[in-house]
Amino acid sequence: MNIDELIENFAFFDSWEEKYQYVIDLGRHLEPLAAEYKCDEWKVRGCQSQVWLVPTFKPHSIHFYGDSDAILVKGIIAIVLMIYNDKSPEEIKNVDVQEIFAKLGLEENLTPSRRNGMMSMVEKIKQYATGAK
Repeated sequence: MNIDELIENFAFFDSWEEKYQYVIDLGRHLEPLAAEYKCDEWKVRGCQSQVWLVPTFKPHSIHFYGDSDAILVKGIIAIVLMIYNDKSPEEIKNVDVQEIFAKLGLEENLTPSRRNGMMSMVEKIKQYATGAK
């Protein structure tokens, strides 16, 4: 699913409760993250829940795997990965994630701690993109 499809899907729901359930459902479809990566080396700081993000560098793009110990956060990870997965480091740096989050309604409907965690994930992804060769 691409970002435009995700935005269309979110627009289909009338209430935040329906969107909330959809976010949880998205998290259930995350690619599995091997247990060996659930360690401090891959942990995202600034998240209330435990979150791990692991990059795999390809010649012209980066693919990310992620997981969390919280079901809602897994859904947020799924959304963040839909935005950034398989893009070049330059594309990652140029994504206007605030605009996407606003279109999805995430900014106003998540608690401040969840928003901060979401932005910590984005910053971690941008750090990986900056470090990519």
